[in-house]
Amino acid sequence: MIDLMFATRAERDRQYNARASVPDFEASIGEYAALSDAARRHCVGLFDLPYGLGAAERLDLFPVLHHLMPAPVLVFIHGGYWRAQTKENSALMAQAFTDAGVAVATLEYPLLPGATLAETVRAVRSAVAWLHRHSAAHGIDPGRIYACGSSAGGHLTGMLLAPGWQAEYGLPEDVVRGGVGLSGLYDIRPLCDTHINDWLRLHPEQAWRLSPLSQLPDRPVPLVLAVGGEETDGFKRQTDAYELAWRERGHPVTRVAVPQCNHFNLLCEMAEAGSDLTRAVLDMIEHDRVTLGG
Repeated sequence: MIDLMFATRAERDRQYNARASVPDFEASIGEYAALSDAARRHCVGLFDLPYGLGAAERLDLFPVLHHLMPAPVLVFIHGGYWRAQTKENSALMAQAFTDAGVAVATLEYPLLPGATLAETVRAVRSAVAWLHRHSAAHGIDPGRIYACGSSAGGHLTGMLLAPGWQAEYGLPEDVVRGGVGLSGLYDIRPLCDTHINDWLRLHPEQAWRLSPLSQLPDRPVPLVLAVGGEETDGFKRQTDAYELAWRERGHPVTRVAVPQCNHFNLLCEMAEAGSDLTRAVLDMIEHDRVTLGG
């Protein structure tokens, strides 16, 4: 059993305080913005496509060249502890992946505390449904949708891999063919008596129902996981627990070692075409293509 609770509330607060784990949080976010700006200038993009009725329910889509269509799509969900950050600062992987023949969709979603976490989960599922329904118009292969997220986005990615929700949206059970979790939060019960619950506002029972660890898929979904070597034990153990649960089910999982990374610059590895992380994600997508007989 991997201890995600730690001994005291003070220790949980420290272990799950992502901002305090780096010396300069603003510089880290500035790096996201600079890399995303560069990618958005270089790549063709369709911006602020509405996937729902709410003002925040928008996505940016970076398609591949026409002769590569229909293409797989990597749906990226930004972090920010469900209450901060934007899709505009989260497009840093667009060039590396579109150059490799994989479209990228970056999601905006309703933020807490204005929305509940359950509403946010429903929103990202709606975004996947929208991409599936509108795939032909945007050069996307509806049978090759993959989800990726960092931190809180890793949690939301896990909720896309969960079983049982797809039928409500008229989707096949395997609509999300694989996932990528970067420093994700897969059991959010330990957050319920920390400062994070100021905006999360959940009881442990509610938190468990909204935790990816409580909703593991029965089908063998491929998964890529990474957590920075310079992160706190809280985030490392969250990834360890999810990896263990995946392996116990016999599902394929690739763990990418990134000892040089912290909670924030880990995502920057996705902007590098030759990084171990980018290669692992592209390998997962290519292996799935072969499995599908494409």
